[in-house]
Amino acid sequence: MKLAVLADIHGHLPALDAVLADVEAAGVDALVLNGDIATGPMPAETLDRLLELGDRAIWVGGNADRELVEEYDGRLPTDLPDLVTLPTRYAASRLTRTHRDLLAGLPLTVTLDVDGLGPTLFCHATSRSDTEMVLVDSPVDRYREAFADRAERTVVLGHTHMPFDRLADRRRFVNPGSVGMPYGEPGAYWALLGPHVTLRHTTYDLAAAADTLLAAAPDYPGIDEFVAGNVRTVPSDAEALAVFTPKD
Repeated sequence: MKLAVLADIHGHLPALDAVLADVEAAGVDALVLNGDIATGPMPAETLDRLLELGDRAIWVGGNADRELVEEYDGRLPTDLPDLVTLPTRYAASRLTRTHRDLLAGLPLTVTLDVDGLGPTLFCHATSRSDTEMVLVDSPVDRYREAFADRAERTVVLGHTHMPFDRLADRRRFVNPGSVGMPYGEPGAYWALLGPHVTLRHTTYDLAAAADTLLAAAPDYPGIDEFVAGNVRTVPSDAEALAVFTPKD
């Protein structure tokens, strides 16, 4: 099996469409959607596009997907910051019941046998939590603890939006980066698996994408900031690590 892995799409349909074009050219057998799929400016349109993939799509749940279901059902926790609550409220209001039920059924983990890699674990954050933070520079002990309950020698995760491929205690950990809210350089990040691991970066017409998002989602909370910080420019990996790294 040869796979494409798309993580952290975050309702960014123009970026998704660009990646899907590259994925088709790569001739993959299936696509793993590794969580945080819809919360963003174009949630329903993003889910509908991915549903068109049919059985080729293998879905994994992320924290943003779970929160969308909680908001749809009227049970989103009230202590979340506005940075989470407002986009979640917007996105949930655009979903149909079919979208909601799809997201509600997403698994925390999936294991697939990938050519050249063997049994490979896919999860959004870790195998025990959809919010646990594991960074590219986290200590080996952090990786060992977070995945102590699993035996797979290759693990593909997302959540932190930063692409990397590293060893930790003889296990390989891969993050494809983010399709819709990337760090590093503008564009969309994803990965090809089988028989090797290849981190991919798809470029696209940033100005056209910005126009599409602004026209399609004028009421999205902070749409101008979303476009400025995720399309026209993006934060560097150093900036992201400064935000995510726990302070002593």
